[in-house]
Amino acid sequence: MSADKQPGRILMVGAGKMGGALIESWLLKKTINPSDVVLVEPRVSRAKYFRDAYSLYTFETPEAINTGLGDATILFAVKPQAMDEVVPLYKPLVRPGRLILSIAAGTPISYFEQHLGQDMAVVRAMPNTPASIGHGITVLCANKNVTKEQKDRCETLIGAVGKVEWIDDEQLMNVVTAVSGSGPAYVFLLIETLAQAGISAGLSTDLANRLALSTVAGAGALADQAEESPAMLRKNVTSPGGTTSAALEILMADEGLGSLIERAVVAAKERGRQLSES
Repeated sequence: MSADKQPGRILMVGAGKMGGALIESWLLKKTINPSDVVLVEPRVSRAKYFRDAYSLYTFETPEAINTGLGDATILFAVKPQAMDEVVPLYKPLVRPGRLILSIAAGTPISYFEQHLGQDMAVVRAMPNTPASIGHGITVLCANKNVTKEQKDRCETLIGAVGKVEWIDDEQLMNVVTAVSGSGPAYVFLLIETLAQAGISAGLSTDLANRLALSTVAGAGALADQAEESPAMLRKNVTSPGGTTSAALEILMADEGLGSLIERAVVAAKERGRQLSES
């Protein structure tokens, strides 16, 4: 899709943290015109915010929609536990080939095919929380009904909040969730534990927190911009026999950080599989 071509009308279902971030990114970056966003949001105050701030069409229920949808993409941005209550309400609005885009964690493509029709074009997306500030990475997976134009449309919409990757095997979504979906929590824990270690070693709480946060944020930014791999960047700051080397001997031991992260990812992957099958 060319940079000057907009993705058409969007029926946005839900404007929580992630859904709201998408809407605001689209409008601020002029990815889409405000008149092309139709929002269904039952929370009156949340709907009022988007109506007042961006002049969006907002409705509390899909039955209340009184503006034309045309070939609108339906984007589900509601919590997974609300899907059974929400998705069937949109059955009257779908037609063969309509693009369904979902950012609901753990909800497989087959769920939408079951509730909305086997002939729907469905794309499942797994964003992560940095998308809320435009620095996310989202992995997408499409069913066989999705066209090249519809994939481009999804990239335009999701690319407004960060990087986009595609996979062909939906089973890998559980691994994606374990690595990038849950991954920010691992990084936040690293900041917490690094700060706590500094406090235990004698630093003030405020200084330890600032050092840990800035170090992790700065290292992440450097890794993102550097041409070298993370492994090479690590080697570059590790002098033989120095302080970093002493610390890495602990972190890189057999039962060290690598082993812990691998076990954590496996546990998250397995839990994702269980949730998607329940």
